[in-house]
Amino acid sequence: MKLFIKLILAMGLAVTALFTHAAAYEDMLRAIANGDNGTVSSLLQKGMDVNTVDKEGESLLMKAAKEGNMNVLKTLLSAKPKVAALNSFGESALMMASIKGHLEAVKTLLAEGAQIDHAGWTPLMYAASMNRVEVMRLFLVRGAKIDAANATGLTALMLAAREGQTQALLLLMEYGANVSTKAPNGYTALQAAKQRNNDEIARILVKAGAKE
Repeated sequence: MKLFIKLILAMGLAVTALFTHAAAYEDMLRAIANGDNGTVSSLLQKGMDVNTVDKEGESLLMKAAKEGNMNVLKTLLSAKPKVAALNSFGESALMMASIKGHLEAVKTLLAEGAQIDHAGWTPLMYAASMNRVEVMRLFLVRGAKIDAANATGLTALMLAAREGQTQALLLLMEYGANVSTKAPNGYTALQAAKQRNNDEIARILVKAGAKE
């Protein structure tokens, strides 16, 4: 009987700890979303693992990178998170900051060892798809692989063309992007522009010698 009671008590404590952890995690998510650096710092000091992830593998650092609050980002970085970690979609904190155009966050993550280039989608591709020109320029100055392709063969130039991002396209061309690169299925930047009726971009690409 005593052993049974001990087991019940242990299970009760485990359930309580689980709910406490879940509540703390929700508090952390709210704090990151609201830029509440005090709460973020407090929860880390109380023992929350900075590398805690959600069901899709998105870390606290990734969530903070999307928000772009520098105080929160720096507080999380001070806890030594896995800066180069990827979620289940192959996205990093740097990619999150890039697609949102958070230039200072991008600079800070790079200083902490975030990777500009890796297999699959890259930060440059994310920035190009949303016309984050200043972020793109930073990557290009630092030697990002301009013609890198993801698993389906898409390059940053193709994404800029597809999404109608003229300034991003011009910047990539300025840095020497290959306007005639073809994906394995034959897809090109010019095709991407034409399929989306991005006529201005199509004209720019044709003038630069692009072929379908």
